Amino acid sequence: MLLALALAVQFVDVAAEAGIAFRHENGASKDKLMMETFGSGVAMFDYDNDGWLDVFFANGADVAGGRKSPGNVLYRNLGNGKFADVTAKAGVGGAGEFATGVAVGDYDNDGWLDIYLTGFGRNHLFRNNGGASFTDVTAKAAVAGAGWSSSAGFFDYDRDGDLDLYVVRYLDYEVKTNIYCGFRKEGWRMYCDPRNYDGYPDILYRNNGDGTFTDVSRAAGVANPAGKGLGVAFGDVDLDGWTDIYVANDGVRNFLYHNKGDGTFVDAAYGAGVGFDGNGKPQAGMGTEIADYDGDGLPDIFVTNFSEELNTLYKNLGGLFFEDVSEKAGLGSAWLTLGFGTKLEDFDNDGDLDIYVTNGHVTDNVKLYHSHLSYAQRDLFYENTGGGKFRDMSAAAGPALRVEHVGRGLAAGDYDNDGDLDIVISDCGGAARLLRNDGGSRGHWISIKLRGRRSNRSGLGAKIRVHSAGRTQLREMTTAGSYLSAWEPRIHFGHGAERSAAAIEIEWPAGTKQRFENVAADRVLVIDEAQGLQ
Repeated sequence: MLLALALAVQFVDVAAEAGIAFRHENGASKDKLMMETFGSGVAMFDYDNDGWLDVFFANGADVAGGRKSPGNVLYRNLGNGKFADVTAKAGVGGAGEFATGVAVGDYDNDGWLDIYLTGFGRNHLFRNNGGASFTDVTAKAAVAGAGWSSSAGFFDYDRDGDLDLYVVRYLDYEVKTNIYCGFRKEGWRMYCDPRNYDGYPDILYRNNGDGTFTDVSRAAGVANPAGKGLGVAFGDVDLDGWTDIYVANDGVRNFLYHNKGDGTFVDAAYGAGVGFDGNGKPQAGMGTEIADYDGDGLPDIFVTNFSEELNTLYKNLGGLFFEDVSEKAGLGSAWLTLGFGTKLEDFDNDGDLDIYVTNGHVTDNVKLYHSHLSYAQRDLFYENTGGGKFRDMSAAAGPALRVEHVGRGLAAGDYDNDGDLDIVISDCGGAARLLRNDGGSRGHWISIKLRGRRSNRSGLGAKIRVHSAGRTQLREMTTAGSYLSAWEPRIHFGHGAERSAAAIEIEWPAGTKQRFENVAADRVLVIDEAQGLQ
């Protein structure tokens, strides 16, 4: 039986003592330009392969003032709880544009994680030069895109061993077409609702295997101009062996692109019941995750939404059917918060997935219109209590959750290598937050990294099943989800009181299957597709 950990998790913001001084520039102005509400993403990944997770922050810009961005920032993890700013040496500061989303993936299969950066206008692909620096290869790779891009992610949709790239786009918006919204009195102008603007189709880039990509959006069936996308997550929701795409849209229905296995997708959102909430209403989707929260072996979908809309948890019923169980699962306390970045992870190492959501409104003067709402808000932490239920433990989960701030991008990973998952958050127009998890490591754990041979190098899309104490935990390897953010291709499993896993099974994208028995816990495992457990 897994160990019951009574509120083991305590999150403490240690950004200042760790040397992370990043502050996001949102360019807030009296003009109320739409991108000022957006925030930017963050990535937690090991760019130099030294075994310690580094942190990359995308940054915005003062568009109304005509000033370039202060620049993105890359912090190298020194392995002693401290980080050093290595942006200049790494060459990832950017070109002064308003950057929004971050994706990480080894697109050229050379063993080094690369960075794709989206923004308001041009996007950028930075190739990792062996951990020393990065080179902007956007033009050569043909992935600059256009318009207003938000989240992005790498995945191998055609299972050819090369990582493809999906780019979510938001609104057909230009500064010169910015309109006035709100009452026409001093101090009452507000940011406009996205329904005032048309949407913009997403982009799917197929990896050609030679350092270049081809835009196959239309041919693949994902170029829907009705989307107003903010978040994206990948997962094989029907377990047919092909990775599907879920897009969280703002104010219009969400998309579930079912992978047909022939290079094309069909939007199954209507039939699957994941385009709207349980009442048939579209919501303002922000961040999203695909994960098996109830341990039944079927990947579920979670979406963060606007204030006075619940964050939505769609339970997978099998056969491409889902049910909105948000209230039934115990997530009703999110009614007044506006959720953005989120992670479903086992933060207390007890063998099931908890939920963390960072919050913050988009309208800085929202109290003038709704006295019960606030711009800065507290985050939410839901403990998984089993049986498909959660309880809101935000007030008891540490001092970091008692702080009101304007959260946007969020990523998770074990930055201090102590066996539990920590969190990094990028605020809109504010200081970054590094939340150290104190206490989660009381339970045992296993962390798994994959090394693909026939499959892509990082094993993105691989399914990992860990059998222990009479239960099976299913995870799918991914580096994308949340909101505008990304993380290391490493999967973390909590084990409670169990000191070993009875068995670990790997189902690789290329079809390779592996099984390992009686695997000791409390370590990072590297599993090679050809050579097995390293």
